[in-house]
Amino acid sequence: MYMHHKATAIDLPCACTTLRKATRAVSRIYDDALAAAGMNVTQLAILRAIGRAGDGGAPLSRLAEGLVMDKTSLYRGLGPLIRSGWVVVTQAGKGRTKLVRKGRRVTDAAALPWEAAQSRVVEAFGVKRWAALHESIADLAAVGVRLG
Repeated sequence: MYMHHKATAIDLPCACTTLRKATRAVSRIYDDALAAAGMNVTQLAILRAIGRAGDGGAPLSRLAEGLVMDKTSLYRGLGPLIRSGWVVVTQAGKGRTKLVRKGRRVTDAAALPWEAAQSRVVEAFGVKRWAALHESIADLAAVGVRLG
């Protein structure tokens, strides 16, 4: 590449591949930390999102939207949580809407291992760098939702 040549989008590394590689590497750290609590980081994210919905539960479609997951992936992720009794899925009235609610409380067991993994990753990367990257990734997620 010549010095006068400006890089274009296609000259740069694939955004999707780069993000997926980073996600896999970081997920391993969190998954290893959460193994003792009997869950992985994706399951914890789902449980926390359900917890934020409150006692009334959340419609599965809204939960999937909030997690930026397709419904099939969410349903697949909910399977082990339902079997473990960690969440309960019920019909919401006469329609086809299903609600998911917290079942047996398990997120407490994940709190300390998650905090340890979070501290390891963010401190190794840099707190200020992570705060800036988090903001950029949130913006990128919004672009993906808008374009998707």
